[in-house]
Amino acid sequence: MNTRENGPDQEPVIRDKRKIDPETGKARETAAGGADEQAPPQAAPADGAAAPGGDIADDLAERTRDLQRLQAEYSNYRKRVERDRVAVREQATAAALAELLPVLDDIGRAREHGELTGGFAKVAESLEGVLTKLGLSAFGAKGDPFDPTVHEALMHSYSPDVTEPSCVEIFQPGYRMGERVIRPARVAVAEPAEPAAAEGEAAAEAEAPADPEAGRPGSGSDDN
Repeated sequence: MNTRENGPDQEPVIRDKRKIDPETGKARETAAGGADEQAPPQAAPADGAAAPGGDIADDLAERTRDLQRLQAEYSNYRKRVERDRVAVREQATAAALAELLPVLDDIGRAREHGELTGGFAKVAESLEGVLTKLGLSAFGAKGDPFDPTVHEALMHSYSPDVTEPSCVEIFQPGYRMGERVIRPARVAVAEPAEPAAAEGEAAAEAEAPADPEAGRPGSGSDDN
C-alpha cells in the first residue's frame, strides 16, 4: 500500500506489508514487539476508583463509615455551639440583673416603710414584673434552714426555739435566675443550744439522785 506521510511535496514512502514474500514465496516473520502487534496501553485507574477485581463491598463499607463519622462530628459540633450560645446568653442576662439588684433593695426598703405609693409603686411593680419574666426570683425568709451554698451568715447565735441551724433574721434577700445564684441571702443564723450549756445540763442530770427521799435521816421503814 502506498501512503503519503510527508506531505504532497515529498517523495512517497512505500511500505510493503504483505505477509508473503513475492520473491521467495515464503511467509514473512513479524518483528517481535513491533508497533503493529503491540496492544494498546490500558489507562490507569483514576485515584479513589476501585481497581479491577478489587473488593468493592469493603470500599463501600469504608466510605460509609467515613460518612457516619463525619455526620457524628458535625452533630456534636452543632450541639456544642448551641450549648455555648445558651451559656453566653445566660451569663449576659445574669450580669444585667446583678446591676439592678440595688434598685430592688431600695424598692423593698420603701415598701417596708410604707413609702411605695402612687406612680412610684406602679413603676416598681412594672420593673419587678419584667425581671420576673427574665427568670429572676428572690429567696430567703425567717425560719429557713441555713444553707451555706445560698446563705451568707453575718451573725451567729444560739436559741432554744430552733431545732437546727436556721435563719432567724434576713438582712438582705438573695436572688437567683433559674438554678444560678446571682446573690446569696445575708442572714443571722441561730443554732439549737450552746454546746457548753448542753453538756452542763446533761452532767447535772447525771449527778442528781434518782429518789429525792433517799439520804434523809429517819427515812427508813424500821419501827425499832
